[in-house]
Amino acid sequence: MNWIYSERTALRVTSLVTALNVLVACGFSVAGLLSPSAILPPSTSPTTASEIFAMYAAARTVPLAIITLATLGRQSWTLPLGTLAGAAQLLDAGVGLFQHDVGKTIGPLLIAVLQFLALFNLVRAGNEESDLRG
Repeated sequence: MNWIYSERTALRVTSLVTALNVLVACGFSVAGLLSPSAILPPSTSPTTASEIFAMYAAARTVPLAIITLATLGRQSWTLPLGTLAGAAQLLDAGVGLFQHDVGKTIGPLLIAVLQFLALFNLVRAGNEESDLRG
């Protein structure tokens, strides 16, 4: 499975996937703040509890997005932040599955898979380059 040959290119791809991942998550949490009914299951009305929950979601995703975007291209940050973002999307897919919402399951699952593939490729590219040097 040889996709990307240089560690530098792998880092760029992983940074891009991670940035898209956190921006999507941040976008949904901000959408929950601005229009809670947009992210709630059909036939559910926004409540004070759902508004507070949206605030908690934004309190986590907005700083993650800011820190991720500020550290793009730095492998020492991309690996842990990419892993965290991928794990969050995987858990979001679980929430979608619990809600029986195909869109809220497939979307996060696809992002998580792309994230973990990019991370795997980055680690592998780094290992291959160190084997060539060493």
